[in-house]
Amino acid sequence: MASSFAALIAESLKTEKFRLLDIGCSGGLDPLWRAFEPRLQALGIDASVTECKRLAGLERNPDVSYVAAFAARSADKLIDISAGPAAPLIMKMRDRMSFMRTREIRDARLKQASTEEQLRHNAWEMTGLADPVKPVVPPDLLAERGWSDLDYIKLDVDGADFDILQSFTGRFDTLRVIAVQLEVNFVGVGDPEEHSFHNTDRFMRAHGFDLFRLDVRNFSVRALPARYIWPTPAETVSGRPFQGEAYYARDVLAAAAPALSVEKLAKLAAILSAWQVPDAAAELVLARRAEFVSLFDIEAGLDLLAGQTQTQRSRPLTYREYMATFEADSASFYRPEGPVPIRERLKSAWRGYWFPRERRH
Repeated sequence: MASSFAALIAESLKTEKFRLLDIGCSGGLDPLWRAFEPRLQALGIDASVTECKRLAGLERNPDVSYVAAFAARSADKLIDISAGPAAPLIMKMRDRMSFMRTREIRDARLKQASTEEQLRHNAWEMTGLADPVKPVVPPDLLAERGWSDLDYIKLDVDGADFDILQSFTGRFDTLRVIAVQLEVNFVGVGDPEEHSFHNTDRFMRAHGFDLFRLDVRNFSVRALPARYIWPTPAETVSGRPFQGEAYYARDVLAAAAPALSVEKLAKLAAILSAWQVPDAAAELVLARRAEFVSLFDIEAGLDLLAGQTQTQRSRPLTYREYMATFEADSASFYRPEGPVPIRERLKSAWRGYWFPRERRH
C-alpha cells in the first residue's frame, strides 16, 4: 500500500507525467515531488552556474534538467546585478534585518566558503552567475523544449519574482497549469509592479487560481535580534511579517477551469495533500469520485488523507471512522478547557518545525 496520498496518485498515473518548473532551483527540487518518479519531469532554472552544475552532477533522473540563467519577463531585459537582488524598498528593509547583520559578520568567511554554504546563507550573488544580458523567459524556454503541458510552477528568486510571474500572462490555461508556489513579500508602497503579496494575489486570482495556503515568515531587525528558526540566518521566532510562501491552485469545484483530464485532476488532489491541506484534496476526490474510481482505490485514498489530519494518533482512524466521530460531535475535535498542556505545545512545535512549508532552498 502507498505510504502517502501523493504516492498513491503517482502509482496510478498511466498516460501523464508530473511536470514541474522550478525557477530558483538552488538546493535542488523539493523531495516531495520525487514521489512521482519515474513519471517526474522537471526543469530547474537558477542564476548560479555553479549550483546548476552541482545539481546536474547529482541528478539521476534523465527527465530532470537544469538551466543556468537569469529569468525575466522579456528576453530583452537587462539584469542589473549592481542594483541588488530585489526592489529598492525590499533592499532597504532587508538591510535593517538581523540576518543581514549576521551576513556582515560572516561576510569574509562566506567569500571563501563553498557554493553550498553560500546558498545556505542566501548569498547566491557570491556564486558564479549566469550572463545577465542573456536572461530566459520561462514560458518561451518551455516552448523551445517542447513542453506543451505543465502541472506545477515554483518561483523563488529573491528578487524579480513578480516580474517573472507576469511572463505567464495568458499562458496558464494553454499550459494547463494547476498549481503555483510563490515567494511573496509583505511590504510595499502600492506600486502595481512591485513584488508584493497584494499584487501577486490579485494577479493569480485574475488568472483563475485561488489561495490554498499561506505561510508567513517573520524577521527581526538588527536593533534587537531574535533567535533564528533554521541553522542558518534567515527567518526568526519573532519579528515583523516580511516574506512568506503562497500556494495557489485551481479550485475546479468553484470556478471554471481549462479542460483537465482525470489524471490531471488526480495530480491536483495529490498537490493539495502534499501542501498539507488534505481536506481540500478529500473534497476533490469525493466530488469527482465517478471519474477517479477507474484510476485509484477511492477508500484507500480517503484513508490516507484522513490519516494526515490525525498526527496525534498512533493508529489513525479510517476516513469513515473519522467522519463518524465528527458527526457525533466528538470531544476529540476540541481542545480541552484550560491552559494548553505542555505535551500538546511540544507536539505543535514539532509539527511546525517539520511541516511549516517545503524547506527553503
